[in-house]
Amino acid sequence: MHSPLTRRGFLAAGSGLAAATVLPGLSGCSALTGADSDPDTLVVHSQLGTTAPGSPTYLAALDRFRKENPGLKVKNLINGDDLAQVYETSRLARKEPDVVMVNLYDKTLAWTDVGATVDVKGYLDDWGLRTRVLPQALAEWTDAKGRVRAFPYFATNWPIAFNRALLDRAGVDAIPATGDELIAAARKLRAKGIAPVTVGGNDWTGQKLLAQIIQTFLTEDEAKHAYTTGDFGSRGAREGIEYFVTLRDAGVFADKAQGLIADTMFTQFNTGAAAIESAMSSALAKVPPTVARHTEVGGWPLTEGAVHDKPTILRTYTLIGFWISPNGTKKIDAVEKFLRFMYRPDTVARFIKESGRDMALRSDVVSTDFPLVAAAQQLGSKVGQALLPDVYVPPAAAQPLITATSTSFTRGTGAAKVRAVLEAAYRSA
Repeated sequence: MHSPLTRRGFLAAGSGLAAATVLPGLSGCSALTGADSDPDTLVVHSQLGTTAPGSPTYLAALDRFRKENPGLKVKNLINGDDLAQVYETSRLARKEPDVVMVNLYDKTLAWTDVGATVDVKGYLDDWGLRTRVLPQALAEWTDAKGRVRAFPYFATNWPIAFNRALLDRAGVDAIPATGDELIAAARKLRAKGIAPVTVGGNDWTGQKLLAQIIQTFLTEDEAKHAYTTGDFGSRGAREGIEYFVTLRDAGVFADKAQGLIADTMFTQFNTGAAAIESAMSSALAKVPPTVARHTEVGGWPLTEGAVHDKPTILRTYTLIGFWISPNGTKKIDAVEKFLRFMYRPDTVARFIKESGRDMALRSDVVSTDFPLVAAAQQLGSKVGQALLPDVYVPPAAAQPLITATSTSFTRGTGAAKVRAVLEAAYRSA
């Protein structure tokens, strides 16, 4: 039995719903009328359907599914970054959609625990779909109680992209592999009027890069501890923060990085205004061919004493999953048809080939039309891997960490202050 979802439960879980908030952006439907009691109508709530990477492929998949299942209607509800809040509001009214496509991060970490969505482990086994999932993906979607929160789907590689043409113009002969080489490259790039590393220091992109740099001196277990508890006082965490501050104050990051966001970062790199960015697969897929042909992907440069022996990237298998709601269990036959279709090798292959998406499912297909995505997929053991902290950060600390990130990217902020603001983000968690 799943515990009933209450407003108090959501607030306790850190979701911070505001009852009077106006929630825009729901496609063709108000937030509280998402559910459809018609057993022949499946309601799916997704971020795919407008400009999100993979949207054309997803909409085409829905059309194919409808043609193959003429007796089953599919209503597609679309939201952007506010999807989690819109879903929670509809669930409080018991009018939530049947299936939700969203990542495992922040608010969604609490959903299974408070009964907003159901454990899908039994369905995964009963429908014979477990073998389609990569083992690491299944592990990341499984919580501490052994519950599988959702059916894994999208994954991502998150390497560092280097525009070799800009590096060459600045006289940088090789991709920087150490902190000293990165600092030297940044000076040469600035002398040519080129921003070195562009980053959204005021949003999630900066938060992820900051976490990656801090982990220069942290083992995976030490990183899990730091991002679960908010304790950045270990020797490795302090050394990682000091390394970040050294790079920042040496001018490695773009000017006023503390105020930049993801869109600014992508624009700077894609227009040749910046030479380096930390880019997940969906961003790599959007790099224009004129820039992509001169771009190489690799890892973040290390420094002496690092616990890793190769420059690091991030990888995660929790980018998008199919969550089943309590309402969805009432239409479980329709949900099964939909998920079997979305898990089919031909459907998965189209996301890889047409949209350049990395998948949490087994496939031999490579994103050949997206050369940088394909290159990232093939990095393998050429790079090390840092921990993506998303599933370890308590939901209540997720947004405060963004604020702490902006402070951290502000030139002149000392290492002690950076540690203090990171730890302060956890005090309400």
